[in-house]
Amino acid sequence: MVVAAVHVPAAVLACWSLGRTLWEGVDRPGIALAFGVLIAVGEVVGRGGAPAAGYRRAVGEREAAPLGAAGALAYALLGEAGGRPTGHGVPQTVAVVLAAGLIGLVPQLARGRGPALDHLARRVLTVGFAAVCFQPLHGGGGLGAGMASGPAHPLFLVALLALTTLCDAVLAAALARARTGWPFGPLLRDELRALLGIGTAICATGVVISLATAVAGLWALPVFCLPLLLTQCAFRRFAAVRTTYRQTIASLARSTEIAGYTPHGHARRVAALSRAVGRELGLNEPDLDVLEYAALMHDIGQLSLLDPVPRGATAPLPSAEQRRIALLGGAVVRQTGVPAEVAVIVERQADPYRDQPVTARIVRTVNAYDDLSGTAAGPGGRLRALERLRLATARDHEPGVVEALARVLARGGRAG
Repeated sequence: MVVAAVHVPAAVLACWSLGRTLWEGVDRPGIALAFGVLIAVGEVVGRGGAPAAGYRRAVGEREAAPLGAAGALAYALLGEAGGRPTGHGVPQTVAVVLAAGLIGLVPQLARGRGPALDHLARRVLTVGFAAVCFQPLHGGGGLGAGMASGPAHPLFLVALLALTTLCDAVLAAALARARTGWPFGPLLRDELRALLGIGTAICATGVVISLATAVAGLWALPVFCLPLLLTQCAFRRFAAVRTTYRQTIASLARSTEIAGYTPHGHARRVAALSRAVGRELGLNEPDLDVLEYAALMHDIGQLSLLDPVPRGATAPLPSAEQRRIALLGGAVVRQTGVPAEVAVIVERQADPYRDQPVTARIVRTVNAYDDLSGTAAGPGGRLRALERLRLATARDHEPGVVEALARVLARGGRAG
C-alpha cells in the first residue's frame, strides 16, 4: 500500500511532465542536455558500479548517487544561466531528471540487477517538489527582488533543499518499512542522521551549482561537481575498507568452526538473525554493526577448551565455566581492534540478562535459539526452541527480545 502510494503519484507526475515537455518543446536544450548528462553520469557512477552493503552502510541509505541527486536539485532550482533567465519550468525539470535516471538504470539492468524503482520514484517526487516550490515563484516574480537575486536568495535555496531532503528521508523510511517490515521510527532516525553527512554535501553542492551556473554559465558544472565526486570516491574507499574489515572478523569467527568447536555456519546465522532482531527492537546502524561483530565472535572463547562442547552449546556448562569462556573470548576480541563495546558484549554473555546491555541480551537469546533449533532438533525444532526460550525468561532471556525474535522468525527471519 505504501509502495503504491509513492509509485503511483511518481508515475503520474512523470507521464504528465513528459507529455507537456514533448508537446511544448524543450526550453534551452543545451542547458537541459548538460544537466541531463551530469545527472546520468552521477547515477551511473553512483549505482552502476554495484555499491555493496558496506557502501550503503557507509553513506546510509540516504543517497547512493550523490552527484546525480545534486545535479537534479540544482536543475530544479535553476532560474538563470549565464545571466539569462531560464524558462524550463516544472514539467521539463522532471522530464530531464526522469530521462537521466532511466539512463542511470542501464548498468544495473546490464548486470542483472532489478531496476531501482523506489529510488527513481523518490527522485521524481522530490525534484518535482523542489521545482514546484521554486520555478513558478521565480519565473512569475513571486519571490520578490530580494529573494530572487539578493543576499536572501542563497538562504531561500538552502531552506528549500533542506525541506526537500527531509521529505525524501520520510519517503525513504516509509518505503524501507514497507519492503522490510522494520520499525519506521529507527529507519527514519537513521535517514535523518545521514542528512548531516552526505545529505549536507548534496544540498550544498546543489545550491552552489545553481548559483554558479546563473553567473558563469555551464562552465560551473564540472568545476563545482568535482568536490562532491571526490567525496563520493572517498566514501567508496571507506566502504571497501569496512567490507574488508568485516570479512576479516568473519574469517576469525570461523576459526571455531574449522577447529570443530561450533557447527558450520553457526556464527553467520547468529550474526544475521541478531541484526534482524536488533532492527526489530529499534537499534540504529552503529549499534547494529557492533551487534553483528559481537555475534560473529561470541564463541571465540571456546578455543580455550581442551575438548569441544557437544555442538558448541555452552548453556549446559556450569556458570563459572561459561563466565570463564566469555571472559577469554572478550580478551581475544580486544586484540582485534574492534570497538570496545564488542568485547563487552562477548564478555557478558554469561551474566543474568538484567545485568547485560540490550545487545548482549540479543546475542545470548539468538545464540541459544540457534543451538536449540539445529538439525538435531528434528521436526518442529524451531517452535520447541522458542517455547524453551519463553520458559527461560525468568533469568536467562529478556521477554522482549524473545518476542522480537519470534516476530522476525514469523516474517521469514529476514536479516537487518
